[in-house]
Amino acid sequence: MNEGQLLGVLALTWQAAVMLAIGGLLVYLGIARQVEPVLLVPIGVGIILANMPLGEVTHAHGFLSVLRKAGIDTELFPLLIFIGVGAMIDFGSLLERPYTILLGAAAQFGIFGTFFLAYLLGDGALRLFDFSFKDAASIGIIGSADGPTSIYVSTALGSKYAPAIVVAAYSYMALVPIIQPPIMRALTTREERRLVMPGRAGKVSRRTRILFPVVTILVVGLIAPKATPLIGTLMFGNLLRESGVLERLSQAAQNELANIVTILLGLTVGGMMVAAEFLQPETLMIFVMGIVAFAVGTAAGVIFGKIMYLVSGKRVNPLIGAAGISAFPMSARVVQKVGLEANPYNHLLMHAAGANTAGQIASVVAGGAVLVLVPLFA
Repeated sequence: MNEGQLLGVLALTWQAAVMLAIGGLLVYLGIARQVEPVLLVPIGVGIILANMPLGEVTHAHGFLSVLRKAGIDTELFPLLIFIGVGAMIDFGSLLERPYTILLGAAAQFGIFGTFFLAYLLGDGALRLFDFSFKDAASIGIIGSADGPTSIYVSTALGSKYAPAIVVAAYSYMALVPIIQPPIMRALTTREERRLVMPGRAGKVSRRTRILFPVVTILVVGLIAPKATPLIGTLMFGNLLRESGVLERLSQAAQNELANIVTILLGLTVGGMMVAAEFLQPETLMIFVMGIVAFAVGTAAGVIFGKIMYLVSGKRVNPLIGAAGISAFPMSARVVQKVGLEANPYNHLLMHAAGANTAGQIASVVAGGAVLVLVPLFA
């Protein structure tokens, strides 16, 4: 064995060095800047491990490769994550304010806008990149701002860019506090941002809370059958929470299950960012379109919020439309923060949470619709 095989530094390429720097940056943002550390730190460490010369953690039997085959390729990780997410979500804000479902639906425009852009650049008129119809649909799903849905759809469609799509979705979810505020401020006036909305809209009965996840599974499953695994696990987790008799299982889903799968998923997503595969024109363009997807979804939600502001006689703060993307709960927190900047007495969190949870459901429905429609048109 020669010295080059013993010393990784001698096998270090500039591409690997770039990826190591990116991994270090994500860890820095997560720890020093506290930008969604739960996501960024595991992803950053995964990037570093995957690009260590001679580390072999992404080879056939390396542990990151095993995790990818077991959790990503089988679509297991996103479904397990959804059980935990469902157990964490309180749909009370949505049930108290049903109109927020419209904001969640409007924000999904980022999916379809990004799909058309990717198709135009690929198999469409321009043909600048190697994006097939299925690749374009998979890229568009980044606009759902929902990591589990992005994994599920891109894997189910067999996109060759699934790793880049998954990494982009999770990376931009973590960067929502940076991406969204400038768009929100640009599309709203200070007067609109200062608008104080009323507190509780009304109490939701326990029966309604229990029926909601069951009815949602039935309705979404019948409308978009391909979304059944996603909506089923999400609502199962929520039923654990709301049943009132499964507290131990609910706590396990919210804590042990969610934490373990988040660690494994973060490391695996970071491990998919290998320099040789990642630093390609198509992959870099996917990251550019990922920003476009989040920006368009945010803008669509805010614009629809402005329409509701006018239609309601200036009783709906347009900012809550930004929470219509499915980055739960980061986006609702961002709305609260921007609202407080304009008015220290403006507490929009519960209203934004309604739009945010509506966006969670809407993104799953949109993902199911993509899985149904793409084979028909591909």
